[in-house]
Amino acid sequence: MTKKAGLDPEIMALYDRYVHGGLSRRQFLERVAKFTATGVSAAAVLSSLTPDYAFASQVDPDDKSITTDYKKYASPRGAGVMQGYFARPAVVDHKLPGVVVVHENRGLNPYIEDVTRRLAVAGFMAFAPDALFPLGGYPGNDDDGRSLQKQRDGREMIEDFSAAVDYLQRHPDCTGKVGITGFCFGGAVVMRLAVERDDLGAGVAFYGLHPDAEDAASVTAPLMIHHAEDDDRVNAGWGDFARGLDAAGKRYRQYSYPETRHGFHNDTTPRYDEAAAALAWQRTVEFFAEHLEL
Repeated sequence: MTKKAGLDPEIMALYDRYVHGGLSRRQFLERVAKFTATGVSAAAVLSSLTPDYAFASQVDPDDKSITTDYKKYASPRGAGVMQGYFARPAVVDHKLPGVVVVHENRGLNPYIEDVTRRLAVAGFMAFAPDALFPLGGYPGNDDDGRSLQKQRDGREMIEDFSAAVDYLQRHPDCTGKVGITGFCFGGAVVMRLAVERDDLGAGVAFYGLHPDAEDAASVTAPLMIHHAEDDDRVNAGWGDFARGLDAAGKRYRQYSYPETRHGFHNDTTPRYDEAAAALAWQRTVEFFAEHLEL
């Protein structure tokens, strides 16, 4: 999928509120109806903005260069038993660094599974937990996924993703060096765990809400943070957190991608920006390779 131009900024702002819980489906449709062209229904607009997971396959699930599986793991302080999507190079003669992948606010969908395979192709052991597993797992569509994720306790989900870091660190084929990356909700989880854990090898956050400035002093892992230029909701918190990181002398790199919207890396939606996504991903892989010693 390539970048789609001409998206009405007011409609996109409403869509951002809708997918992040600020508007109900009914409220979104009612408000969008005011901006649609003659003959175009609000429902058709919503359909055009909904992820199309036919595009979520930059790496074929049957790619013979990697091996994939679903693996359960223990999360004693979270949900108890969790499951995630696991991917790694098929043939290696040495231990691998690991990367935990944290999904958006809708569970482990095909886009996140594909991101996990991309990391395996790049040479990492990658693991993407499904926060919805205790409720039956990702339900097959994002609307129901968002509704289910709202039912999970936020603190428990943090513990579930933290336990996934433990799982990779203890894996017999892992070097013990583990990083974490995530998108939207997942980006916020990356930065939260960077605050709470002192054993992360690196963290890469895509457009996630930021911790408070005073939390920055607790960060030990090097961070890379990707922002969309047109993402006021998320970007509003960056200045304070950045000042906290600077004051504490922390290692980080921050990039803002011109003319992009929240979610620009997700290649299944009209918000996708092919050039920005490719550059951000290249930087991400190189950052992990450097700090996790690939």
